[in-house]
Amino acid sequence: MNTFSENKWLVSLTAGILLGLSFPPVDLPFLTFPAFLLLIHLANKCDSYKETAFYSYFGFLVWNVITTYWLMMASVGAGIGAILANSLLMVIPLCLMRFFQRKYTSVVLVVILQATTWVMYEYLHHHWDLSWPWLAIGNAWANQISLIQFISVTGHLGISFWVVVVAALAYQTMVKKEQYLFISTISALLVLPLISLIYFAATTPDQEMDEAVYVSVIQPNHDSYQPHSGMSGTREVLDSLYSITERTITEETELIVWPENAIDAALSMNSSHIKRIADSAKVWETNFLIGTGTVTYYDEDLPKVYRVVNRPQGDVQYNIFNSSLYIDRLGLTSRYNKAKLVPFVERVPFIDFFATIDVFELIEWERFAYFGKGNTPDMLVASSFITPGLVCYDSVYPTWIREFVNNGAGFITIITNDGWWGDSSGHRQHFAYARLRAIEFNRWIVRSANNGTSGIIRSDGSIEQKTDYWVRTGFNSSIPVIKKQTIYSVFGDWLAYQCIGITLVFWVIGILNPKRITTLT
Repeated sequence: MNTFSENKWLVSLTAGILLGLSFPPVDLPFLTFPAFLLLIHLANKCDSYKETAFYSYFGFLVWNVITTYWLMMASVGAGIGAILANSLLMVIPLCLMRFFQRKYTSVVLVVILQATTWVMYEYLHHHWDLSWPWLAIGNAWANQISLIQFISVTGHLGISFWVVVVAALAYQTMVKKEQYLFISTISALLVLPLISLIYFAATTPDQEMDEAVYVSVIQPNHDSYQPHSGMSGTREVLDSLYSITERTITEETELIVWPENAIDAALSMNSSHIKRIADSAKVWETNFLIGTGTVTYYDEDLPKVYRVVNRPQGDVQYNIFNSSLYIDRLGLTSRYNKAKLVPFVERVPFIDFFATIDVFELIEWERFAYFGKGNTPDMLVASSFITPGLVCYDSVYPTWIREFVNNGAGFITIITNDGWWGDSSGHRQHFAYARLRAIEFNRWIVRSANNGTSGIIRSDGSIEQKTDYWVRTGFNSSIPVIKKQTIYSVFGDWLAYQCIGITLVFWVIGILNPKRITTLT
């Protein structure tokens, strides 16, 4: 072994740098293969799990900093905390991958278990209150759409499985120097991209369809760091939104989309501002999808299980939601409350659990809850289309988006305010990740961002239209309404469930058997 492979610090640092460069905006996703090869090598080079965690944490920290440094632009404390915590969580699956390498002798089994372990980690990290799915390996490949069409079957976790399988096979090839392993590695590397390339070349996204919706997307470019965007109040904010909307819409417009926090206020559903928009919807004979804060008031006899999502103010119990406001062409209003809230920034993790176990009500947990948490996939149901108003962070949760698609969404609408992150990697990554959702569900994406990047993404992940960042603008587009379901939208996270089952079964078998296992092949 050469000097490089013997230096654990250098191996860890290199792996972290390679993974950081894999993600947008650098966009070198092929570096994920050597990065994971180095991580597997590091895990096996270390003398203990403690040492594995110690050295690998450095590399994971480098990866997190390079890719998500922009978190600190919104909140320095929360950003640093998120980077440190996420890096620590990543050492757990790597230690488990080391366990399987040392417990089983079958090369094929070890390779599969190392891949299932990482997929299990990513899936579980998507589904708890401290979730941070931004660094899922599949996200690194978001801009390589011709190579990843297979995620319409597997979901984006299929990319993670593929990458780790190839890296683990490459590591075994280097260690054992067997020809069959080399052939297996090359085959594993090429088969899925080749299938995707053939499919991508043979199909085109549905552009000419009987059912299409004419959409006007507004990018107002309001200042996120100023109350009411630096204006005198909600009325002036609405005047600003109307001024650019009136210049953008046409007689064909069926849906007007304003971004997250377009109205920087907490509005009740019967407020005069909402009535003003409802009047416009009736006059223009069009539908609105609007990002705004909304307030809900509750009766005093609200069941305890809901108390944590309320804020007592005198005799009034209320809560504020980050919402998509729906107003149809008849002026009828409804809303969707954001379900996937950013930990600490929008909601304190595990606060529902803390409130439940606090049987003596020693702490008023509701005062620390921040935003209320939505839990129903409510959509804008118009005469000619159905679409969700996914809010920002919602868009990186395909399991949640599947609920909308299976309930009839003909295209996916995402509203966001990426201005909190400045002109950094953050808004570029966020836009790119939406391309994965288009492929997974075979749906066009309509994206309205306050400061950019707004755009239209076709059902194959290719970009139909895209705005510049930090520009006040609006544009129109015709969006096909698609009803056909992908395998992933029908069966969901079948790959993740199998990976979790396989990993846990062989982990238990390994724990119960103190010796190295040679009989399982």
